[in-house]
Amino acid sequence: MQRTIVVKGEGSLSLKPNMVEISLTLESLKKDYEETVKLANQKIEQIQYCLSKIGFKKEDLKTTHFNVNSKYKSVRNENGDYTSVFEGFLCNHQLKLKFDFNKEKLAEVLSVIAKSEVDPKFYIAFTVKDSEEVEKELLKDICESARRKAELLCEASNVKLGQLVNIEYNWGEINIYSRTNYDTCLKGERRMAKAAAIEIEPEDIEVRDTATLVWEII
Repeated sequence: MQRTIVVKGEGSLSLKPNMVEISLTLESLKKDYEETVKLANQKIEQIQYCLSKIGFKKEDLKTTHFNVNSKYKSVRNENGDYTSVFEGFLCNHQLKLKFDFNKEKLAEVLSVIAKSEVDPKFYIAFTVKDSEEVEKELLKDICESARRKAELLCEASNVKLGQLVNIEYNWGEINIYSRTNYDTCLKGERRMAKAAAIEIEPEDIEVRDTATLVWEII
């Protein structure tokens, strides 16, 4: 019977955010379906135009979600009963813009969108540009951690570590985002004369993961 040692490897990295992701939500509501879609298109074109003035291309702004649904509201009639009344067609258009983290650039982006009169909702996240490289380094750290533990256990038990025979790893998505959130709505800020740098230093990104490795014991 093959003798084995099972070790859980733990990896962790601390990273400085170097990329900004701005998620925008645009909403349009009209009684007529075609008018709703037309208004939604006008809003996205306005955002694209504003961003083009500070160096972005049309394709830099990516759609992450788009739908048009009927919207109703509940009202009380003369008998005191509630009934649903059609308000119109509501279009929800969600977009994402990514660029290298720079305080001045972030302020400039927010400023030009604020002047567009589109009034989007914002969510700003901080991440890293090369997520694949982060995942590679994390996996290396996990394996090195597991091997160190296995070697120490074998040394303490007066046995030798043999060949690696199995690795169990959950290939789930790793969250590579700073816990720092910048959440805002730009209504009422259209009169900003020029962009002002936002004095924000995002918290470092802490990434952790584990794997189980099995070696033979000689």
